[in-house]
Amino acid sequence: MKRIILASCSAVLVFAILLRAQTTAPKPDPEIKKFEVFLGHWTYEIEYKASPLGPAIKVTGELSGRKILRGFFFEMQAVERGATGETRAVEIVGYDPVNKAFFSTEYHDDGNMSSQTYVFNGNMVIDTGRFTVGGKAYMFKATMILAADSMSFVGKGEISTDGNSWAPWFETKYTKVPKPAPIK
Repeated sequence: MKRIILASCSAVLVFAILLRAQTTAPKPDPEIKKFEVFLGHWTYEIEYKASPLGPAIKVTGELSGRKILRGFFFEMQAVERGATGETRAVEIVGYDPVNKAFFSTEYHDDGNMSSQTYVFNGNMVIDTGRFTVGGKAYMFKATMILAADSMSFVGKGEISTDGNSWAPWFETKYTKVPKPAPIK
């Protein structure tokens, strides 16, 4: 009896392995290719406006984008330098085919985080989301305009504490660096 049970279990296991081997490996949704415009190494300048987060300040930074997890997701790493010092962030971006939007979560080395969505509309990318700073919640919306050659983009963002009234938050310009370099 034990031999019959063992043989039956072995047959089921072999069948399951063969069935799994015959199924096609999943592939990323074709829409995720739109985000490839952000791959590579970028330098940027941001002029933050006076806002609920503090006074106006100018910063410079570097951003590196790469595909991860068999191309289903992107990882963006940034380092930003300004009068208040250096900050680092990591963002993971994926595509949600149900809502037809890119979604992401971003983590900063000061404990702050954000979640957001990106929507592509031609050469315009609309970024909306929420973030926390010092335990307080904020909302933001930003628009980025990509250059025709995909080697630069400019953006403007707004911030809100209640979702009803919005104030200018930043203006930025990103430039792609032809030869990627690791973030220092």
